[in-house]
Formats: sequence, C-alpha cells, structure tokens
Amino acid sequence: MKKADPNPNANRNIMIITYAILAIFLGMIAYFVYFLQVESEDVINNSYNARLDSFSDRILRGRILSSDGQSLAETQTAEDGTETRVYPFGSLFAHVVGHSTKGKTGLESQGNFYLLSSHVNLLEQIVNEISDQKNPGDDIVTTLDVGLQQTAYAALGDRKGAVIALEPDTGKILAMVSKPDYDPNPASLDAAWPGLSSSENTEGQLLNRATQGLYPPGSVFKIVTALEAIEEYPDNYLDYMFDCSGIFYIDDYSIRCYHGTAHGSQNLAQAFANSCNGAFANLGLNLNRDRMYSLAGRLLFNSDLPLGMSYSRSTYNMTGESDEWEILQTSIGQGTTQVSPMHIAMITSSIANGGTLMKPYVLDRVQSAAGEEVKKFLPEAYGSLMTADEAAKLNDLMTLVVTEGTGSALRDASYQAAGKTGSAEFETGKETHAWFTGYAPAEDPQIAVTVIVEEGGSGGRAAAPIARQMFDQYLLR
Repeated sequence: MKKADPNPNANRNIMIITYAILAIFLGMIAYFVYFLQVESEDVINNSYNARLDSFSDRILRGRILSSDGQSLAETQTAEDGTETRVYPFGSLFAHVVGHSTKGKTGLESQGNFYLLSSHVNLLEQIVNEISDQKNPGDDIVTTLDVGLQQTAYAALGDRKGAVIALEPDTGKILAMVSKPDYDPNPASLDAAWPGLSSSENTEGQLLNRATQGLYPPGSVFKIVTALEAIEEYPDNYLDYMFDCSGIFYIDDYSIRCYHGTAHGSQNLAQAFANSCNGAFANLGLNLNRDRMYSLAGRLLFNSDLPLGMSYSRSTYNMTGESDEWEILQTSIGQGTTQVSPMHIAMITSSIANGGTLMKPYVLDRVQSAAGEEVKKFLPEAYGSLMTADEAAKLNDLMTLVVTEGTGSALRDASYQAAGKTGSAEFETGKETHAWFTGYAPAEDPQIAVTVIVEEGGSGGRAAAPIARQMFDQYLLR
C-alpha cells in the first residue's frame, strides 16, 4: 500500500520556488538577448560612455557626408600627427551636424559609435597596425540636402528662428537650420566659447531651435482645433458659421483677429483659410475639451517624440476642467501650449502622408572609408495620427489657405501647395512670432516645410516666403 506524502505543502513550495527561479533565469536570458540586439548600440553610443572616446587612439574619426557625398565634417591630420576636426561649410550645418571639441552634439554625438568604428579590409588593417597608423573610421551618409540647407539658411538671413524640411512618405530630414548659429570649427569655437557658454548669453546660439526651441504655436494650432471639429462632426463640420467683426466678445473676455481684421460671415473652411481667431475661439467653446485633450495626446503633445536627436517635449494643458479664458486661448494656439518646430513639422508630414507619421531620421547609411555599405537605415512608420479621410479633409482646408487665404505668397507657384500660417503672441509689446507649415505638391506631397521666424510678425509675410523658396529649390531645380 502506497504511503501518503508526509508533507505535501513543502513539496509544493519547493516546486514554486524552482519554477520562480527558472522564470527569472529565462527572463534574464531573454533580456540579455534583447539588450544585445536592440539596446547595446545605444548604450555604447551614449554620450556619457567615456570608453568610446578611447577608440580614437587607434581609429581616425570618420566623415559626415551630405546625401550627395559632400563632406560636412572630416578629420584632417597634419604632418606632425595633429588631428583637427574640420567643418567645410562652417556654420551652415552647425546644429544638425554639431561639434566634437566642446563635448559632442548633433550627428557628432548621435553617430559617434559609427564614426569611431572601422570596416576597412583586413589587409589594410594589418598594414596600419604594423606601420603604427590609425585605421580610417567609417563615414556617415546623411539625408541632408546641401542645396535645400543653403536655401533655408539664406532665406532666414540674420533673423532668429528655424527651418525644417522633411520627406513626408519616408521621414527623411532634408534640411534643418537654426539661427542664431556659430562656427563649429575648433579655432572659431574655442575663441567664441566663453561668450557662447556664458550664463549671461541671451542669444542661445548653441540651442537647436528646430528641435529644442519651444514656442506658442499661434494659428498653426488651428490645424488641431479643425481636426477635432472634423472628428466630432465628420458629416457637417463645414456647416459651422461665424460672423467676425474683428473682435470676438464673450462675457468679460475679448479675442482679437490679427490687426483687428473683420472677416465677416465665415464658414469653417473660410475661417481656417483667413485664420480668423474669433471663429476658432468660439469653435473651441463648442468642442469637447476632454476629447481634444485626448487628440493632443495622440498628436504627441505631452509625449516623447520618435526622434533620435535631442529635443524638447511639447505641452498642452487644456482639459474639461479648464476655464473659459483658457479654452479661448488654447483653441487659437495661445495660452500655455508650447511646441517645437520639429513637432509641427511631424504633424504636417503626417497630414501630407495620408495620416501616417514616418519617424524623422537623418542617418541614411554607414559606409566604410572605401565606400562599402556597412549599415542602412530604412524608413519606419510611427503610426497613424489620424485617418486617411481626416488627412484628406485637412489637406482641402490647407490648400484653401494658399488659394484664397493667408498663404498668398505661394499662390502663383507652378505647383499647388498646402499650408497654414500663424502669428503667435508671446510677450506684451513685442512683435509676434511668424509661422508657416505646409507641403507641396498638395495632390502628391514630396516635401514638407515648417518655418518659424522669431518676432517676424505675420506668418504669411515673413514665414511663407521662406517656405516658397524651399519648395522652389526642391521641386523646380
């Protein structure tokens, strides 16, 4: 006769502990594999990893190249062996390419691991080792277009602001300019560094305004308000009507259109095209604030951006509990809402791409010093920020801005552009920031451009002409 187990609970506890230890062990193995395949490169390339710089003892830092192979950064070696990092275009690519002598920024930081890796052939490596010569590092080929970058730089001139150009269906960053800027070449940077890094410096030359600058969006935010109206009233959003007298009064508050312009009777499409503040402030009062907060989150406000470079998070604070003044201000892009030009460019690109946001990227491929491809970076979709139907409806509204509204700087172009202008108040007594964001051609978008000119005044007069030059350079060359 079989004896009963004298202590079944003890056996059960042993089995539980055994399975728990086994699960932990398998989990550790899974994480180790995940780390090696996904996260190891980011950890190695982290700017705080001091060991990475030791690679420079045996590898000559590679070049950073434009999309057509022009050198944006390279290391030159003197006869005495002294190495100097050189930036042939000076300040033109200062923020996106960065610098590598006062710490590392931009692509010099993002691509540090690749630039200090070498994939020359084995025979050459042996010869270099025997002759005590450094192996040439790999080169980074970027998505940056020199012609577009030069156009953006010249068009912005000596004004503060930023210009970004993206390829909507891939996410390629074609151009990125921020001003004021600096010369990243070591001699110039060393001389200017005390002033650039001083706590008393108010110019912010080291700040990449394209990704790190935060601004009130002004009327470009009406894209978001219009999208909420489309989502809440998909069949009759165009039936919304408003009679604009130049100033919208409600209770103790007033909202003024730009320069007090009286737009008269406006439906939603006309109000969007003419950037009527009164119409959109009133529209905001009639929208569901909780749904709009959810929409803002879907559009990546208060969220991390799928971006491989340093950036600032945009903020959106209006909720169902907000008071009337905050609703009026937020609906027209004022109040406490803050956004980066890159974020606006991403929302614009998603509209141009049928609602799907492609992750912006600037690294196209890594190649050896001999030109052989080592690694290729492919376009990657982040996801849908809106439906294709909603994107098409916004496209119609943004096209009307150009054909009948405030985007008149693009009206006589040989292509049909779509966009939205904006003039954002930020400090009493100062001129507004000028915005433009849009893409072209409207029927088959190939390039999206976002422009902000600090204290530029009217977006239609200061920012839209810059976008026009960018579109012309890219589409008509």
